[in-house]
Amino acid sequence: MIGTIYIEENIAGHPRVVEICARFAKARTIICGRYGEVFNPKAQNFRLQKQQPALILAEKYKHFVLDAPPGYGIGGQKNYYFSHMLNCLYDCRYCFLQGMYQSAHYVLFINYEDFQDEIQKLCLQYPEQTLHFFSGYDCDSLALEPVTGFAREFLPVLAKLPNAWLELRTKSTQIRSLLTQTPWPRCIVAFSLSPEAIATKVEDKAPSLARRLEAMVKLEAQGWPLGLRFDPLMYTVDYKKHYRELFEQVFARLDVNKLHSVCLGVFRLPEAYFKKVHKLYPEEKLFAGPLANQHGMMSYRAELEQEMIQYCSQLLLDSIPEDRFFPCLL
Repeated sequence: MIGTIYIEENIAGHPRVVEICARFAKARTIICGRYGEVFNPKAQNFRLQKQQPALILAEKYKHFVLDAPPGYGIGGQKNYYFSHMLNCLYDCRYCFLQGMYQSAHYVLFINYEDFQDEIQKLCLQYPEQTLHFFSGYDCDSLALEPVTGFAREFLPVLAKLPNAWLELRTKSTQIRSLLTQTPWPRCIVAFSLSPEAIATKVEDKAPSLARRLEAMVKLEAQGWPLGLRFDPLMYTVDYKKHYRELFEQVFARLDVNKLHSVCLGVFRLPEAYFKKVHKLYPEEKLFAGPLANQHGMMSYRAELEQEMIQYCSQLLLDSIPEDRFFPCLL
């Protein structure tokens, strides 16, 4: 899977680096000064690199934990996100990462302890408040878990913090490390889900809906809190049929009473990102849909967007309690 590994010279001897390199013993290794030398140059083709991404092992020096955008959350008093990794194993056509980054290579920050220390400091700073930490904003939380050991190493640390909650956002079926741990009631394993007819066209390399549901059933049976993330809503002429069938499939397999939260969001990309992605994939039908520029964001026309939100929200609220529904409408 990984044919080339770039390693920052100052961490070449780090135990996690040594372990990962041993896992990919046949990979070509290249030493670099800082990961930006490989990741940031503008003369790169994201689409071409996505065919065979390299892995870049790096150290992060600041901005370990950041404030979540306003309106983003699932009931916490304070919301933060952090990214132990940049870029994703999957190739979803609507993903903002391909518009944000110059490179499709994966960057893994191996200094986990610095992220953990920052999380601990925030929890101590606000001991009387509930803090939610979101992983999976700049990557998929679990897709490379066998390589990164991210969940395996972070969960025991956060479990000791009584006011910390963690969301693992994923499309992955890499749940083995979770199934070997005691379920932690303040860790939500949140799966992004789309109708199968839509996912097969715009979620390249991601597991099928059936496989994601199977993973969720296993986690639910063991006692892990689950989240459903219908984000972004994608328009097709018969979107009502597709989303109705999706919700029926999901709630036929999962126990609604054991769900932690359900989120719904709309398709939106900053205009600059949209232009970049459209240039990469000019033939993509998704970008030829009923889109409009609303205050610098490309999204569906306001009336259509509102129609989709109302329709899907009502369908969801027919099946779930309102207090577990968190629409993200920004």
